Amino acid sequence: MIFLTAFLTGLLGSFHCVGMCGPIALALPTIGNSTSEKIISRLLYNGGRITTYCILGALFGAFGLGLKLAGLQQSISIAAGILIIITILFSGKLSSKFSLKLFSGNVIGKLFLQKSYTSMFAIGLLNGLLPCGFVYIALIASVATQNVFQGSLFMALFGLGTLPLLFSVSMIGQFVSIKIRTRINKFTPVFAILIACIFIVRGMNLGVPYLSPKITTDQTTVKECCKPQPTSTYK
Repeated sequence: MIFLTAFLTGLLGSFHCVGMCGPIALALPTIGNSTSEKIISRLLYNGGRITTYCILGALFGAFGLGLKLAGLQQSISIAAGILIIITILFSGKLSSKFSLKLFSGNVIGKLFLQKSYTSMFAIGLLNGLLPCGFVYIALIASVATQNVFQGSLFMALFGLGTLPLLFSVSMIGQFVSIKIRTRINKFTPVFAILIACIFIVRGMNLGVPYLSPKITTDQTTVKECCKPQPTSTYK
């Protein structure tokens, strides 16, 4: 369920990302004259972006694993939910100055001028570091996975969720009207808060299978289906 949530977060968040990363996707240089070359270059750009997400997810998952080993397994999930809500409430306050500085520097300028497959991938790698409210939400959630591989997988699925729309924008332009994006952007914070509530309930140790599994004092998850059943003995 948590990994389906990752993909859906990316899919819905991509409408927000069009506003942040859309101008960059539209400004990407053209490599060659064929459609196939353009497709490959845009896939490499998005591949670089998703690669950065995976690396960050692994780092944040490792951080969550450290907290889990410290005996904070339930607290991580609850704290992640609260942080997601805070991120949503203050997402409008995030500054775009960092992104402007990052993409106006000499390094990025040189990459745009190179017009090569390698430079397209490198631009994507740097694009993954741009400040973005929905990326922050996904990274907070990856901490709650408490696992290096699962944290990386969570961010990979999040990135794949953003791929269809951002790839389409880079190929055929900003075809999604501002009116449609505004309507969807009004709904996406509600979805993010729903995700936050899932994480909070998940950490409340309610004994609900899959949603809020019971956690014993030794920090192991006990599923209802796996509990030992009482046996009767006959003498």
